[in-house]
Amino acid sequence: MNIYKKIQNVKFELAQRELKKSGENKFSGFKYYELGDFLPSIIELCNKYGLFTQITFTQTDGVLNIIDCSPEKEDEGKLEYRIVQYTSPLKDLELKGANAIQALGGTETYLRRYLYMNAFDIVEADMFDSADFEKKKKQKAEKPALEKLLADCKKSFKEAEPEIK
Repeated sequence: MNIYKKIQNVKFELAQRELKKSGENKFSGFKYYELGDFLPSIIELCNKYGLFTQITFTQTDGVLNIIDCSPEKEDEGKLEYRIVQYTSPLKDLELKGANAIQALGGTETYLRRYLYMNAFDIVEADMFDSADFEKKKKQKAEKPALEKLLADCKKSFKEAEPEIK
């Protein structure tokens, strides 16, 4: 089985699992995946299919290599392994009260999470789309109530008008 089929099998089996989101942004009111929510499953499935994951960071990028542990061929005693690589640009993270090394750790943790989610198609609702959806849903629910309130007000004003003779 080639590396692409192995990765696809990991994606398929991950999709069958009911991964739970343990991260919560209380300020914005949404839940998200933390590394611990899916990384044990990825490690287990990569082991099952003979894959190894390796994350490295450069000055500008985070890199996730998925390496097929079965050598593709041997040439003069040198083994050649198939690698699929995912990259994402490294951005600074500003954490209140954090020193430089803590901010770096936060950046690397975020980037690791996004690299794995990208590579293994772990999806979660887009917080911006879901926030807009919830806002529109609330507005739609409020519209009939507002229309009823206006109708009641008009009726009350009409009933309160003195009769003109």
